[in-house]
Amino acid sequence: MRIVAAARVCKAIRFAFFVAMIGALFVPDKMNRSRAAEVDAVGVVAPIGFAEIVERVRPAVVGIRVKTDQRTSDVPRPRPIPQGSMLDRFFRQFGIQITPDQGSEPDTSVGAGFLISGDGYIVTNEHVVTNGIDIEVTLDDGKIYSGRLIGSDPQTDLALIKISAAADLPYVRLATTEPRIGEWVLPIGNPFGFGGTVTAGIVSARGRDLGEEPYSDFIQIDAPVNKGNSGGPTFNVRGEVVGVNTAIYSPSGGSVGVAFDIPAETVKAVVQQLREKGRVTRGSVGVYLQEVTPGIADALDMKKAQGALVAQLDVGGPAARQGIEAGDVIVFLNDHEVTSPRDFARTMAAVVPGSDVNVRVLRNGQALSVTVTAGELSQAAKGPSDKQEKLGKEAVLGLTLAPAALVPGAGEVGVVVLEINPEGGASAGGLQVGDIVLSIGGRPVAAVADFNRLVGEARGRAKRTLLIRIKRADAMNFVAVPIDQAHIDE
Repeated sequence: MRIVAAARVCKAIRFAFFVAMIGALFVPDKMNRSRAAEVDAVGVVAPIGFAEIVERVRPAVVGIRVKTDQRTSDVPRPRPIPQGSMLDRFFRQFGIQITPDQGSEPDTSVGAGFLISGDGYIVTNEHVVTNGIDIEVTLDDGKIYSGRLIGSDPQTDLALIKISAAADLPYVRLATTEPRIGEWVLPIGNPFGFGGTVTAGIVSARGRDLGEEPYSDFIQIDAPVNKGNSGGPTFNVRGEVVGVNTAIYSPSGGSVGVAFDIPAETVKAVVQQLREKGRVTRGSVGVYLQEVTPGIADALDMKKAQGALVAQLDVGGPAARQGIEAGDVIVFLNDHEVTSPRDFARTMAAVVPGSDVNVRVLRNGQALSVTVTAGELSQAAKGPSDKQEKLGKEAVLGLTLAPAALVPGAGEVGVVVLEINPEGGASAGGLQVGDIVLSIGGRPVAAVADFNRLVGEARGRAKRTLLIRIKRADAMNFVAVPIDQAHIDE
């Protein structure tokens, strides 16, 4: 009975469900009222756009195509980039470089620029137009002009070119204030040869140091920029140029949203000199500087690591003539506090050659003030030389040293580091094989015995760090070597 009754109940349920399903086909419900329909956003408040800004400033942005003769050009050919180097991390990949075949066809690079005056002066990147034998400028309206290089500055990667037109041309102005982090910015350029391309983003950071150019604090933006944007402007929402696109961070070569601009303040100063005299002059006092690391600060009994340590001076240069010495720490230049060698270089670059500057230094814990007449920065570079040393005797701190006079090519002064024991105290101090040790704590080292004696004296005074002046290749520097755990062999 129970089984039969259950069967009858199940049959009744199935019948009721069937009737309900049939009814659903003919009776409207909520599902029937949700059929697809045409939709739009008419009447909805639209987000703020940039069309009006772009319409006003884009006529002043130009495309640049440059031909260079590969037979006479000294532009370095493509070569492997050392892994982990600054070039490995920050590629200059805005200008398209077409690698030629084995023939004699010229190379072609593509970039961008912008007009800064109605008579045809155009700002772009130095690396876009360098060694160009033919510069072609295309305006936003499609007109093509021949460009003439007025001057360039490799130190900031800026160049000024000139075109001649029958009428006044539209131009833009450089911003007078720095952009704030988070502000909207609009790069316009010539990526991959597609002229007049606009992208948008924000200022991500300011004061970026790429390690290559000592005279610019780069603006970082997240707007997409690619090959061909090089030299093009980045605008704020007032239509002012806040920077010039110059570099991107890209492991792949394409935009990953990390780009760098030369600030408008730098552009103004450089372009003014290029326009007036075709080149840029910078003040110099003839010093070679290095960072004051915590170890060096400890060796100099400084409370904190700041300033710029004088590692080497030009013989007969302004600083040397006025009594500045290697080992001095520059802390002020005129009224500007010097926080690093880069900071000193940027401040010194703005000094007019021939003018006097006040340089304040720390020497052996004492503050000194020196007046120096600035000279002009030389662009000549010194090339390194390699040495291979094979003789010497063991010294303290796990070093094997030999008098420089006994090592071919090492000169007559100091002792040469021939070998470094990885378990010795000097292994963590920055010394390298081939370094020539000139002094310890300002006292000269002429022999291995001098080195051992000075280290022993420092340890006897409970010094934790030695400040050692060295010559490496053709440059002189200081290294801070810890000695608190060092074993001294008599």
